[in-house]
Amino acid sequence: MSKELMLRNIERAQRAIDENRETVKNGRMRQRYHFMGETGWINDPNGLIYYKGKYHFFYQYNPYYGHWDYMHWGHAVSDDMLHWEYLPLALAPSESYDDHMRGGCFSGSAIEHDGKLFLMYTGVTNDGKGFEQTQCIAYSEDGIHFEKYDGNPVLTPPEGVPSHMFRDPKVWKHGDTYYMVCGASRDNKAQALLYRSDDMLHWTFFNVLAESRGEWGYMWECPDFYQIGDKYVLMVSPMGAGERTVVYMVGDFDYETGKFSYQINGEIDWGYDYYAPQSFVAPDGRRLIVAWANCWDWMPFWKDWGPTYKEGWCGFFNIPREVRFMPDHTLQFVPIKELEKLRKDECKLDCFTVGKDAVQLTAGDGVSFEMKMKIDLVKTDAEELELDLRCGNGRKVICVFDFKKGQMCVVRDNSDGWSQGTSRSTMLLQGKQELDIHIFSDQSSIEIFTNQYQNNHANNIFAENTQNQIEIHTYGGEAVIKDYEAYGMQECFL
Repeated sequence: MSKELMLRNIERAQRAIDENRETVKNGRMRQRYHFMGETGWINDPNGLIYYKGKYHFFYQYNPYYGHWDYMHWGHAVSDDMLHWEYLPLALAPSESYDDHMRGGCFSGSAIEHDGKLFLMYTGVTNDGKGFEQTQCIAYSEDGIHFEKYDGNPVLTPPEGVPSHMFRDPKVWKHGDTYYMVCGASRDNKAQALLYRSDDMLHWTFFNVLAESRGEWGYMWECPDFYQIGDKYVLMVSPMGAGERTVVYMVGDFDYETGKFSYQINGEIDWGYDYYAPQSFVAPDGRRLIVAWANCWDWMPFWKDWGPTYKEGWCGFFNIPREVRFMPDHTLQFVPIKELEKLRKDECKLDCFTVGKDAVQLTAGDGVSFEMKMKIDLVKTDAEELELDLRCGNGRKVICVFDFKKGQMCVVRDNSDGWSQGTSRSTMLLQGKQELDIHIFSDQSSIEIFTNQYQNNHANNIFAENTQNQIEIHTYGGEAVIKDYEAYGMQECFL
């Protein structure tokens, strides 16, 4: 009966998608090349995997309307991570452990096991004792139609961990053993708990992989753990760590003890709209990450999720990024090379000087574009460089590179009549001869990468199409710009 109930719930959700698809598709704020759901609300990326010749994106999904509620797993596949085919929903609430209007099938991950595609996810329910979170399994022979394991849930919160603070399993294989890390909270301190299994179905606690002593908040959502070279990386989305949306830690790991020791930490993105990234391995060996382009209402800078709910949808993913090491073992997060396939209408400029008088720049239609440039720091004596994006109707997004204070900030207080806030990051420019800038603008977002892809700001902007001008100018001197190139971007969601 429970199998039939999930199928019925998936069919009901599909009818809602079919009924609303065309209306939502025509929304004026819909992205042109960032991944979105067909209708409704999406948040965390789940189950990212390259499986049987396709990239699979699963995602937290409420197909009915543009607000968070009653979580399903949406599903789409792609050959290039640019153009997507939507498949039937993978999971819908249907069991005592995951069927609740304010719960459902929460975040998790995917792995291939015995030729099948396995999903591990957090089931959330409430039968009168408060919200209870458990880890559950579903699997598929064809990678499309999934069946929940009869033995669910396979894990319940351990002693000392509140029942509503045990979620987001990320699974991987090492040797003949499967490992899983999930987020938790104990004594109001964040933890990443490590489990292991021989068969993907029966799990035992191994160790506390890592934990906060207060400096990284009281709960780690969506932990991810992976190896690059001879080092290991732990990514977490911390609750209670101020304006930090995602942090990473680099260090060493011992499979004999299950303990991770980190020596380096940093920010993946300093903007307001980057959360819950999940990693996976591309067929060529690249470690890629994809995140939800938004944030939660408990964050100190939060205003709201934006006006797209009026169009029957909310949420999309940031562009996929490749994780790479710098020589000092800090990380850089580089937009995937596949995005170059979307370029059109190339514009290149020779070296030019910018002063206090604004210079107009061209990049696509000024709404959807890619832009790259370098600032020659040796020849630049300006105190600040200001780059204004999505200008028009008296509005603009202001990006300031402050050479005197060593700071970058993105101001969106006057960007669209809706968004608020200034995101800031430190720029370490000592000894550097140039500052690289790489920007991806879409209908409702701007992602700015700089300082060798280590100072990144993802911010959502809900601007009109008439806001399509780009200007650049300086304060306190002049700046020399070189290697300017810009492109329009082909649409992926037509």
